[in-house]
Amino acid sequence: MYAPDNTDAGLYTDGAAKGNEISYPVQIQFIDLSKMYMQRIRWHWHPEIEVLLITKGQIILTADNKETRIEAGQGIFLNQNVMHSVNPVDAKTDCCLYSAMFDPSFLFGYGNTMIAGKYLSPVLNSPALKTLFLDSNDPVSCSLMDNIHSVISANTDKAYGYELITKSLLCQFWVHLLGILTPQTAPNRQPHSLSLDEIRVKDAILYIESHYAEQITLEQIAYSVHISKSECCRCFKRVLQFTPIEYLMRYRILKAVTMMQDNDPSYRNISDLAFNVGFNNVSYFNKVFKQYVKCTPSECKKNLKSISEKKAVNIMLM
Repeated sequence: MYAPDNTDAGLYTDGAAKGNEISYPVQIQFIDLSKMYMQRIRWHWHPEIEVLLITKGQIILTADNKETRIEAGQGIFLNQNVMHSVNPVDAKTDCCLYSAMFDPSFLFGYGNTMIAGKYLSPVLNSPALKTLFLDSNDPVSCSLMDNIHSVISANTDKAYGYELITKSLLCQFWVHLLGILTPQTAPNRQPHSLSLDEIRVKDAILYIESHYAEQITLEQIAYSVHISKSECCRCFKRVLQFTPIEYLMRYRILKAVTMMQDNDPSYRNISDLAFNVGFNNVSYFNKVFKQYVKCTPSECKKNLKSISEKKAVNIMLM
């Protein structure tokens, strides 16, 4: 999964079964947004298919330059490499959901087979299926959600043969997706196109997350994707609704909290921590940290220590 780096591999760790070995690339996770910093899932993308099913509350999912409001009993399908984020509609109301992720090659094998070309490519390459809102009042959506609910149950119970049952259920799920496509929406085996803005933002994010500990500037970020500073800001605003520097600050704070949570030995005090994530001024680090986490670094460290070792802390600042 692409979660801008492996420290976020615990992205959604508060829950059910998970398994992401190449031999069984299916991952089921229960997410309680109230237990996450900032109560959100930050911007990310991944090569797996993902289906989110809302069990409590309401969320806003932002993807493909649009916002989708989803409430309990509804869900959404997300195709490969679709950049997205999740926020609660009301931060004061509990919001829970399941995430079901799987590598589509699990269904058709990892070779370029005739079956994969016939049944896999049409969905992966369809501009009409970058995202798909799922509502239980719609018969097709209902069938898709029933499949995923069954997948969740199979991977939670893990009875003998659950992997085969899961593969069968996901194949049924895929058939329902193919049924949505018409000759007009089916592609000619050309990948669904990413907007130029999204391509630039993804590349800029990769640059930021490789160099966040350095004293990088807006000019360097823009140069990494071969555009001007002003155009770089406009791209980020159009895709993420905030600037490259805001993303950089948020990511640095994410890394700081992650280092605290992991008891990273590379820092001994708050000054070391600030320096390790790219701040050369401790006062400014404290100010930015409190802006995003709603407490000081010292308070955060104390809070993390009070959390049971059996409960992972989910860190979603984006």
